[in-house]
Amino acid sequence: MSAAAWGEALAAVGGTAGSSTTVVSICVFTAVLCLCLVAGHLLEENKWVNESITALIIGCLIGAIIFLLTKGKQSHILRFDEQLFFIYVLPPIIFNAGYGFCLHRFQVKKKQFFHNFMTIMSFGVFGVFISVAIVSAGCYWLFPKVGFGELDASDYLALGAIFSSTDTVCTLQVINQDETPRLYSLVFGEGVVNDATAVVLFNAIKNLNISQLKGGVVLKVISDFLYLFATSTILGISIGLSTAYILKALYLGRHSTDREVALMALMAYLSYMLAELLDLSGILTVFFCGIVMSHYAWHNVTANSRITTKHIFATLSFIAETFIFLYVGMDALDIDKWKTSKASFKTSISIFGIIILFVLLGRAAFVFPISILSNNMSGSSERTPITFKHQVVIWWAGLMRGAVSIALAYNQFTFSGVTSDPVHATIITSTIIVVFFTTLVFGFLTRPLITAMLPRHSRALSRGHSTGSNSPKDDFTMPFFSTDEDASGSGIVLEQAKRSISMLLERPVHTVHIYWRKFDDKFMRPIFGGPQSH
Repeated sequence: MSAAAWGEALAAVGGTAGSSTTVVSICVFTAVLCLCLVAGHLLEENKWVNESITALIIGCLIGAIIFLLTKGKQSHILRFDEQLFFIYVLPPIIFNAGYGFCLHRFQVKKKQFFHNFMTIMSFGVFGVFISVAIVSAGCYWLFPKVGFGELDASDYLALGAIFSSTDTVCTLQVINQDETPRLYSLVFGEGVVNDATAVVLFNAIKNLNISQLKGGVVLKVISDFLYLFATSTILGISIGLSTAYILKALYLGRHSTDREVALMALMAYLSYMLAELLDLSGILTVFFCGIVMSHYAWHNVTANSRITTKHIFATLSFIAETFIFLYVGMDALDIDKWKTSKASFKTSISIFGIIILFVLLGRAAFVFPISILSNNMSGSSERTPITFKHQVVIWWAGLMRGAVSIALAYNQFTFSGVTSDPVHATIITSTIIVVFFTTLVFGFLTRPLITAMLPRHSRALSRGHSTGSNSPKDDFTMPFFSTDEDASGSGIVLEQAKRSISMLLERPVHTVHIYWRKFDDKFMRPIFGGPQSH
């Protein structure tokens, strides 16, 4: 096929392309995905470049080539549809984040997660609310000053949610779990909770009718958020437990391991689609479904199915992530959006600068205060404090924006990936530039920053302190779930109750976790599967 023929075929994509053109486009895009995988392998040892950056750069190069071949008519191989992203691309990414959370290779991560639970939840929930408020208010204040003030209140709130979602994958690729385990745990945990919180909050904002609320906007957003969070979590846990029970009761693996794997995959996808059907948060539902499946269902399948599910879910997530960053690279050169946007170059740069400024300020506004509060609440605990250098790394590492931000922006400001509104087109192009800039610049600089802020001897020191508590307090007895027969005396039970209450007041999260493990071993695992923790 000649260059002119390729150009005509590629230019037809996104419109009413014929089946042959679509097949050509899919073949080309698949080949480019393979190129990203090979390039990522060759750059594996490079400390400055991760796979997200690789996919962005390759996407930009491919977009430039297509742009030249089509004589400026097109820069895409395929047209992005936000519904395609939410229905097919996002579920495997989020499910794998939950499913991989409790598997054996993540045990250190899980232990660290619960050890730093309150800090992580503060970062991932309260931090998102603070960031949304600052980004929304900042854009509302400064956008009109640069000649861009045509957005309504709900759009400004949506912008806050869009740019408060961090890119977990890109962040974790440049932080080494073995070198800085607690730091890794805080960034990982925040990323997991942050994405879910940002999407749930975005959905709550979309459901708002600003014109009828007036003074009750904040309370309405919070109430909708709590409703979506609670109901989506319950739905995900319920489907995960149902899957675990079916696998345990029927033992499908005795006839075919394929059925086990298929059931887990289909039930996970069902949880996401059912949540969307009920106007809940599919992201939160499939995430908790993944956690429950890995905690219970994973133990009810054959050894071959355990290996298969772990790798197939990780592979689907990897391909989906690469797809998104590859598309973002190509979308940076989308001439249609740049033509639709009526903003001048100066205005576009001003909008980009305002967004970056308030992303930086919004993140700083909660990372440093919450870290200080966490250190003060820890008191004389055996946990090492979050040092100022750690706080800087956490602040910096969470500045990258990625797939979720792109998807939310398309969901709010386009229809099937296309918009004819100049204001919305400007927001889309600004979002792409922000994602591109933060992933490339902050992604390039995160590892050197960690090297400069945390010398190797400091990392080794923190590694020795942050894997959890070895305090005798960890081994105290929980009378409410005690199985010891010699603890039946009222005096002993009373003394144990006093110790338990004292520990609950001193270390509430740790104490609740111990109670949960006792309850899990005694009631949940015998029904839904999994080895007991002791």
